[in-house]
Amino acid sequence: MPYLTVIPAYGRDYRSAAAVKADWADGKDFRVCDLSSRYDGSCINKDDKPDDVILTVRFERLRRTCEIR
Repeated sequence: MPYLTVIPAYGRDYRSAAAVKADWADGKDFRVCDLSSRYDGSCINKDDKPDDVILTVRFERLRRTCEIR
């Protein structure tokens, strides 16, 4: 399965993976931050995510990660 790295959009940041997953479930935007992707720099939310992609979300000042399948 392909991976895609994203970060919170619009200056948001999180302290826990649970908070990241809650905002993802609410449909908030995350910015694609993956130079190998043609979507680098664009925003994505749960409605835009392809089913076969695993997201790696960087949070807490980009020091921690969690996965969204």
